[in-house]
Amino acid sequence: MRRRIIRLMTSFAAVGAAWFCVVTSAAAADYPSRPITLTLAFAPGGPSDVLARVLGRKLEQVLGQPLVIDNRPGAGGNIAAEMVARAAPDGYTLLLANNGILATNASLYKKINYDPERDFAPISLIATQANALVVHPSLPAQSLAELIALAKATPGKINFSSGGYGTTSHLTGELFKAETGVDIVHVPYKGAGPALQDLIAGHVQMMFAAVAASIGQIRDGTLRALAVTTRKRTTGLPNVATVGELGVPGFDAASWHGLVAPAGTPKEVIDALHRAMVATLADPAVQKSLTDLGIDIEGTTPQEFDAYIKAEIPKWSAVVKASGAKLD
Repeated sequence: MRRRIIRLMTSFAAVGAAWFCVVTSAAAADYPSRPITLTLAFAPGGPSDVLARVLGRKLEQVLGQPLVIDNRPGAGGNIAAEMVARAAPDGYTLLLANNGILATNASLYKKINYDPERDFAPISLIATQANALVVHPSLPAQSLAELIALAKATPGKINFSSGGYGTTSHLTGELFKAETGVDIVHVPYKGAGPALQDLIAGHVQMMFAAVAASIGQIRDGTLRALAVTTRKRTTGLPNVATVGELGVPGFDAASWHGLVAPAGTPKEVIDALHRAMVATLADPAVQKSLTDLGIDIEGTTPQEFDAYIKAEIPKWSAVVKASGAKLD
């Protein structure tokens, strides 16, 4: 009798699983059939919000459904990430994630309630935003090689500003220290704006500043750009070489954004979203809008984005550990 009950329960479980697969496949085939929520971890009006709205307008056209922007700022992106990680894996709740959420927060914060590798299904790396290594004109270094030589000759004498502990500008500086062996001193500020203003005023000597924020000062000579920190040159400063080109091979410290869904989202849905993102990034109006914002379009397959995330996590974990930065 007991064996019979077990067999019946097993049969019911198998039928239930098969029915779930049928229903899921049918839902995926009809995707999307209702509005999609695009969650982002920052307040309205910031760079991430502007990026989301540029992409959102075109994605609506491509997917044929409204795309609702849901701003969930706080805790360096962890609030938004946790919410999406716990959402139904049906393709109707997505996350516009960045390098903090998917690469650095796991080591930067004492505790986060999501796993950047296990809790998300990558769709595409969308874009990167380059930082420029900028110095005050009074610093006697006309090139990256001269800066490195000067820093090694005067350890602890050159300061670099940042928007605060754990920000991209801070961790880029820490990566630069590790890769070049220089001893430069971090000066954190409450935001990138004040950090850049103090550099312009000459109170600090250098900064790894967002190209979009510093390009005006670079062009008018208020600041001198020695290199950009991305793998390839940025469209905003096409004549400024990368740190890698100038003698530090493989150096890559970009702010980046990518699209992810909750883990377990059907492959058919991921593929549909990827196709939609490819079409969106190929649109000339989208390309112009992003280029004008100092954003370099990437566009990858889900598999390439997954590999990129997996490579970024240990790299930034080592940088965070070396810097001693830790946030509650």
